[in-house]
Amino acid sequence: MKKLPQKNQANSGTRPFVLVKAFTVSSLIVMLTATIVIAALNAHWVRNILLEKSKEYNRLLVENLNHQIFLRFVAPVVFKHGEIKLREKNQHQLLDAVVKSTLHSFHVEMVNIYGTDNIIGYSFDKSRIGMEDAGGVHYEKAMQNEATSKLIQKGSFLELMFWFPKETKIVTFAPLIQEVRLSRAKDKMVIGVIEIIRDVSDDYQQVFKLQGLIVASCASIMAILFTVLRFVVKYGERIIERRAEERLKLEEKLRRTEHLSAIGEMTAGVSHEIRNPLGIIKSSAQLMKKKMARLDPSSNIPEIIVEESTRLDRIIKDFLDFAKPKTADVRPCAIEDVIEKNLVFLAPQIEDENVRIVKDFQNNLPEILADPAMLYQAFLNIFLNAFQAMEEKGTITIATWHDSGMVHISFTDTGEGIDQEVLKKIWTPFFTTKETGTGLGLGIVKNIIEAHQGSLQISNATPNGTKVEITLLAEESDT
Repeated sequence: MKKLPQKNQANSGTRPFVLVKAFTVSSLIVMLTATIVIAALNAHWVRNILLEKSKEYNRLLVENLNHQIFLRFVAPVVFKHGEIKLREKNQHQLLDAVVKSTLHSFHVEMVNIYGTDNIIGYSFDKSRIGMEDAGGVHYEKAMQNEATSKLIQKGSFLELMFWFPKETKIVTFAPLIQEVRLSRAKDKMVIGVIEIIRDVSDDYQQVFKLQGLIVASCASIMAILFTVLRFVVKYGERIIERRAEERLKLEEKLRRTEHLSAIGEMTAGVSHEIRNPLGIIKSSAQLMKKKMARLDPSSNIPEIIVEESTRLDRIIKDFLDFAKPKTADVRPCAIEDVIEKNLVFLAPQIEDENVRIVKDFQNNLPEILADPAMLYQAFLNIFLNAFQAMEEKGTITIATWHDSGMVHISFTDTGEGIDQEVLKKIWTPFFTTKETGTGLGLGIVKNIIEAHQGSLQISNATPNGTKVEITLLAEESDT
């Protein structure tokens, strides 16, 4: 089967969440749109109800006004004067008093009373008195004994478009009825038309505020849901991406382990076969060296053979240690004792290269369960790498501390440090920047530390140098 690129593999894990995200966003948009539409329909329904209530309210006001005008103005004036003449000051004042007392506190903005000739005989606005044909169609319907109402809204284009006019007024035309017989005319004949204009802007603004509150509340809830769902999706994506990356790393590690296992088995077999004849060559060279010392003391060929045989034997030993690391023979031991043993062994080299050793050991450090011999070998490789990194007149700081059931050991040198590109490859077997190295030293150290269920980290120190930090389980935390 064709292998997918790593990026595609990672993306394939997050693809379901992309669909979830798209579905979530689409659902929220649909829900928000539906909420706004429902809120608008509800507000429209409420406005219609308010309009009908306002019309009914105006009709009741007109009926009451009609009754009061007939009872307190028409009847007394007709009986006293025989006819109604609103041009006379006394009659006009009487009608004005009746109308205003009747409509007091009802928030009526304008009242116009038309005669049967469609001329305004009375109005709150005195400039309108005497106007002809001002009633229009609604006047005609009122004269036919039919009450009508209309809505007048004023505002900008946007205000009217969003049903939030600056002013909203309801105008009602109703017949002025003669309630009882005052003459030979028929009962309840239409003797005029009453026009009432009432400002209902506050009521409509309350409706709009309610609509805005509903939409804002729904939008806020949708925003909260969107934020929560987005967080959940993002969190899920991060989990999927992290697991995909971990899976890729594990697969890569597995492939590398299988590759190294094959190399290790091959190397172990070849090294074993080489070691026996190499031992014979070394022994023969040592014997030859003794004989040549008597025959030709100036010859150094046997000595070269012995040295190179020893170096080759050390390389083979590194191969075998890396390919088949020993099983740790754990026992309680003090980490300071292992380090001191290394320093005693390296004392001549430390003195020759003028290396300064700084110890920063924590007091009462707990013991660890470890194989002292294997740790000695690991620490020795670290010291030798530090010597090679500093060349001469450097400082190695050894620090130990204990926290959370773990013992930490760090080795920090004052060398030039490790280039970032090289730092990425230090765990690659057989990779080395040294002319005579095998590239297995750090691998052997890592195998030893991992055999103790510990961890190893290598980084550049500040301001310069290299820091190697080892973490091992303390004895007290072992179960």
